[in-house]
Amino acid sequence: MIDVHCHLEQPNYEKDRDNIIEKSKKQLKAIITSCAHSKDFDLTLKLVDRFSGFIFSTVGIHPKYVNEISRKEKDVFIERIKEKKDKIVGIGETGLDYYWIRDKRLQEKQKELFIQFISLSKELNLPLIIHARDSYEDTIKILEREDAKLVMMHMFGANQLTKQIIENDWYISMNAIVLKSKRHKKVVRDTPMQRLLLETDSPWLAPEDFGNKRNDSTAVKFIAKKIAEVKKVSFEKVDKVTTENAINLFKLNF
Repeated sequence: MIDVHCHLEQPNYEKDRDNIIEKSKKQLKAIITSCAHSKDFDLTLKLVDRFSGFIFSTVGIHPKYVNEISRKEKDVFIERIKEKKDKIVGIGETGLDYYWIRDKRLQEKQKELFIQFISLSKELNLPLIIHARDSYEDTIKILEREDAKLVMMHMFGANQLTKQIIENDWYISMNAIVLKSKRHKKVVRDTPMQRLLLETDSPWLAPEDFGNKRNDSTAVKFIAKKIAEVKKVSFEKVDKVTTENAINLFKLNF
């Protein structure tokens, strides 16, 4: 199994990050951690170097930080991403978030930032990791207009648009929200196995089996089991196909 989207840089892991990674190595083939803020880039690069062949990284600016990072900081960050492109397997998470950002002016700034990262992904020939919250239609419209090809819709929950995602040959990654959400179960039901990926978005969204504890990448097994149940296939098939999907999309080298 591969966790294609988590956040190992988060302070929740500060005390035992190495232990969590070692625990995950016993159960998973790889982890792709998502650096979503420029301040976390150095730590992310260190993790990629220290756990080479197991930890990979995607890098971007989460849309909720649109007003937190100055234009100069953003430009410097993008140049650093270009310099370190050999240590990166994807761009994002990036996209639109109208839940946290409701100011129309800032939503327009999100769109500008989003388009910049789409352009960067095309320049570097790297897949996009898309965050869309209360903004599915606008997000997809921009992706299509900008002719984005390599796309992973993280935690996608708008089943009325699933057909459109499939027709675009994009991927959908699913986390523990599918254990409870009927909307997300419908997305899994209607998405071909060849377009599904496993993620945790940890340290958040811990499944009930974790109690109230912090989530980690080993939780992908619960998502895989639920997908197997919804798709009426074996756990082994979900494991095999989603792993192959991740390797192909992110061009992972072990």
